[in-house]
Amino acid sequence: MADSKKLLEMLSDGSFDNRLKEVYMTDSAVEDEKEREAEIIKSFVEIYGDCDGIGLFSAPGRTEVGGNHTDHNHGKVLAAGVNLDSVAAAAKRDDTVACEKTRGYGMIEIDISDLSVHEEEFGKSSGLIRGMCAGFKEYGYNIGGFNAASASNVLSGSGLSSSAAYEVLIGTILNHLYNDGKVSPVDIAKIAQYAENKYFGKPCGLMDQMASSVGSFITIDFKDPAQPVINKVEFDFASCGHALCIVDTGGSHADLTDDYAAVRGEMEAAAECFGKSVLREVCEDEFMKNIPAVREKAGDRAVLRALHFFNENKRVDAEVKALTENDFEAFKSLVIESGFSSYMYNQNVFTVKAPAQQGVSLALAICEKMLKGKGAWRVHGGGFAGTIQAFVPVSMLEEFRNAIEAVYSEGSCHVLSVRPFGGIKLY
Repeated sequence: MADSKKLLEMLSDGSFDNRLKEVYMTDSAVEDEKEREAEIIKSFVEIYGDCDGIGLFSAPGRTEVGGNHTDHNHGKVLAAGVNLDSVAAAAKRDDTVACEKTRGYGMIEIDISDLSVHEEEFGKSSGLIRGMCAGFKEYGYNIGGFNAASASNVLSGSGLSSSAAYEVLIGTILNHLYNDGKVSPVDIAKIAQYAENKYFGKPCGLMDQMASSVGSFITIDFKDPAQPVINKVEFDFASCGHALCIVDTGGSHADLTDDYAAVRGEMEAAAECFGKSVLREVCEDEFMKNIPAVREKAGDRAVLRALHFFNENKRVDAEVKALTENDFEAFKSLVIESGFSSYMYNQNVFTVKAPAQQGVSLALAICEKMLKGKGAWRVHGGGFAGTIQAFVPVSMLEEFRNAIEAVYSEGSCHVLSVRPFGGIKLY
């Protein structure tokens, strides 16, 4: 950490190039990041004035790769941090005020001597900052006032979890300003979930925060949600010859609450047929022997969604095995299987309330036409509307992007990479 002049000089003379290449992986990205971070530093000085002890911090967005709609029934998930991130310039204050200004949004200023829940902050970034500080305190870590100026290129509404990136960014700032970087990524993720649940008013799971905080490919086993088992998967995505594409089909998530709730509700209704609260507690063999009874009590769609859960859970293990063994072809086959399971069994690719609107279905059809035998494709995130995920050979990336954007809109195909780092201090 240094003053703004020193940081800008080091950005300009290439002192940070190697570090940026580690994080963002390509020379072109390094040049873009140098420009972005210089703008953030200048913004910090314009807002707060210059000072010693300015640091630059980063937290990535995330993508779900396997385990579609399994976490809420205590299943397994494969996720990854991506190269889009939230970055902040931040420095300590000598009081208990936390100030944060994100580009394009208003200034946030809160007194963190008050760590009580403020219901008027539900759904607001101020609630997340207060919640992160409260969580750090509850876990026994240090907190203090800070000034921060940030900018994010994590696409809002894309299923890449811009909110988790923001939470982890605040946690990373607190970690390095007040705790010498000793707070583990796992604890930061748990605190971020706590902040979002209690201070933001959103009952989210832990996948988004953990993938952002840890980075790279990770698996999360939610068998015991209070103590999820997290493992990092060692795989060099940059070497596989594929790009990760997220396609925004333009569908609205409005009025889909009932659809999302029904997935969880029907899986849990199937589990209740066996006296259990979630499907993870149900023996698959016993379930298969009793399908007629489950059909009668919970309905056919609940049976199908339960079958998706059982198979998707096993698929996560198989995907991890394929990545660990550097078998990307096997991994792609499993991604396609996951996508078809979500489509046919979990049935979260379009809503039956609006059958004429099937932007996700159409995008998957285009992917199958172009990528069959070459890449992989699946619904991304909650489904019913929104985004799909595709692994596209680099050699046909432009052809794929042009075809997708001809149907949807310019800029609807976002080309990403899997980032090897989670929430970090850049310098």
